[in-house]
Amino acid sequence: MPPNNQFPFQTPTAPTPSGLPVAAAAVPAPIGSSTTPQPTAPTPKNPNSTQNTLLLSEIRDNLVIMADGTFRAVVACKSINFDLMSSREREGIEYSYQNFLNSLTHPIQILVRSQRVDIGPYIDRLVAIRRTQDNMLLNVLMDDYINFIDVLSQEANIMDKSFFIAIPYYPLGDVTNLVEQGKGFFGKLLAKPKNTMTKIDTATYEKAKDEIKNRVDGVTAGLFQLGVQSVQLNTKELGELYYNVYNPDTAVREPLGNFEDVTATYVKKGVGEAPDATLGGMS
Repeated sequence: MPPNNQFPFQTPTAPTPSGLPVAAAAVPAPIGSSTTPQPTAPTPKNPNSTQNTLLLSEIRDNLVIMADGTFRAVVACKSINFDLMSSREREGIEYSYQNFLNSLTHPIQILVRSQRVDIGPYIDRLVAIRRTQDNMLLNVLMDDYINFIDVLSQEANIMDKSFFIAIPYYPLGDVTNLVEQGKGFFGKLLAKPKNTMTKIDTATYEKAKDEIKNRVDGVTAGLFQLGVQSVQLNTKELGELYYNVYNPDTAVREPLGNFEDVTATYVKKGVGEAPDATLGGMS
């Protein structure tokens, strides 16, 4: 066994609650000594928040301003019963639709959306009419009809189809957008989120409004040749549409409130700082 002088005496250090031994623990400075305070590290922003996944930045002037600085207009269309038409009428509709597609000088997106219909307000209205009815026979018939509608709504999902056409405008040109589309779905999904604010100058915004208006007029005129009635959605209707799209289950139980009670004129994406008084930091 080696002699004891080869092993210098060491005091065992017990771990502190912070995980450091007593010898390495910080010793408080004596009273009266000056110490420089360490700056507090800023709290990092969450790059994966739900708001950052939205593709739109603002809704105003009947336009949807996307996060990448492009613009969208949405046209709602009514359906026509193609099956009940004669063969000659069908051929006329098909040729008119071909001419409509050939006349387009810009891309469009056709959206067919199926949404569950809430039968509750309709049943409540029938019950109110039933209470004011004095005819006994009509009361019995209305009771049977109300029960039938109630059972039918519980056993089957009553759906309603809506038809929309999205009309885009790219300030850098439609060809430039093809490069972004070539990145693929997973390339955009796995891309690093950006917390940048969409900045659009006044000249670009005014030009986009004029170009969108011309494109909307061309689309509505082409649909009129098909016998399809269409109308551009305004700011309120766009807000309701996006609310129903992003909240399909909640929108049935909790419809969007009245826009007349909203003080803001458009929806703006928060950036944690006081925004400018202009559009998205417009200069």
